[in-house]
Amino acid sequence: MTYAVVVLTGGRGERLGGVDKAALSFRDATLLDHVLSVVDDASQKVVVGPEKDLPGVVWAREDPPGGGPLAGLAAGLAEVTEEWVAVLAVDQPGLTKDTIARLRAAGRNAVLRDDRVQWLIGFWNTAQLREALPGDPRNLPLRKTLLQLHPVEVPALPGEAQDVDTPADLDTLHSG
Repeated sequence: MTYAVVVLTGGRGERLGGVDKAALSFRDATLLDHVLSVVDDASQKVVVGPEKDLPGVVWAREDPPGGGPLAGLAAGLAEVTEEWVAVLAVDQPGLTKDTIARLRAAGRNAVLRDDRVQWLIGFWNTAQLREALPGDPRNLPLRKTLLQLHPVEVPALPGEAQDVDTPADLDTLHSG
């Protein structure tokens, strides 16, 4: 089954002093490079956020920029032509190809869950996702929209749902 991916990078990184999370260094690349590497088998790669020089990526931008993850998702989905789409945040250094494979294996709408549901690590039917989107998604909660699709919760492996939101998260990332 082919699939697309939408990677959301548009967050302001306020708790990190306004840093561009997509450009943060992780191992020998950036967080964006890492997320794209775990979905290198996706037939379509859509990144929502400020455009960078990356081959094979379709760029989209939420309207208005900074309109929140649901607005970003709507902008990314406008570019998707595949029946299934992985929706991921850029600040997920714990993601692996196995994460995506387990979500896809659910055979239906699925999200990763550790101590809480990780709404920005999921695999969705594109048509159902589009239908669930509100007419104006700006600054509306992503969770409320995605809950309507009754996703199956796939248990996270240790560290798999780690994200980078604070300076402490960044320090952990660099010491790991």
